[in-house]
Amino acid sequence: MTYKLKLDVFEGPLDLLLYLIKKDDIDITDIPIAEVTDQYLQYIEMMKILDLNVVGDFLVMAATLMHIKSKMLLPPDPNAEEGEEEDPRDELVRRLHEYKKFKEVAGVLKTREEDRQDLFPRVVDEQTTEKLKEDSKEIYFEANLFDLINALSDALKKVPEEVIHEIIQEEFTIEQKIHDILHCLLEQDSTKLKTVFEKARNKVEMIVTFLAVLELIRLKEIKAVQKNVFGDIEILRNKDNMVPADN
Repeated sequence: MTYKLKLDVFEGPLDLLLYLIKKDDIDITDIPIAEVTDQYLQYIEMMKILDLNVVGDFLVMAATLMHIKSKMLLPPDPNAEEGEEEDPRDELVRRLHEYKKFKEVAGVLKTREEDRQDLFPRVVDEQTTEKLKEDSKEIYFEANLFDLINALSDALKKVPEEVIHEIIQEEFTIEQKIHDILHCLLEQDSTKLKTVFEKARNKVEMIVTFLAVLELIRLKEIKAVQKNVFGDIEILRNKDNMVPADN
């Protein structure tokens, strides 16, 4: 697979750590470093398979986690006084706390911006008003890169090992998958990501489909959303980026 995807819009290493901590309901001040490091490395392996250009930054954090893990495996210093020896995780916990605060402030500012966009200074007709009320009933959370990778990982686990009786060359392109996804979203408003994966005949096609989804998100053609945190991911057209049909 020679396609390399540029992902400027997605999160970084600290976001992945916070994602794993929240996903497994871990106390941020008492991180099970061995477990989190193993999970972190699994996500990096998926990124390598997908040939994402963000892997370099994540490898630096992986090295940090492995260094902390190795220090925690060492026996305590017998010459150190009780309570004097520093926990190897302290610096990481401090960084996560600071980053989490910045994320929360950024989230509040984004919410205020979105609330401001929902204000309509001009009078709108009754039909439009009702439509806006109807659209606001359901609340969706935007899925991030790690949610998407997690969904792909779960889907790949369900693909049976292939028993090859006959060699048939099949070529799947991202361009074709982009066309297929957009065509699907013309027929229906939204579809579950796992349903899109289930249409793939093998792991290669599933990975190409995943890259097509990422590319469409990057181009702001579609949105990936969840009705609840860590729930099923749905993809739908980004109406803000659609060209209106000619009257």
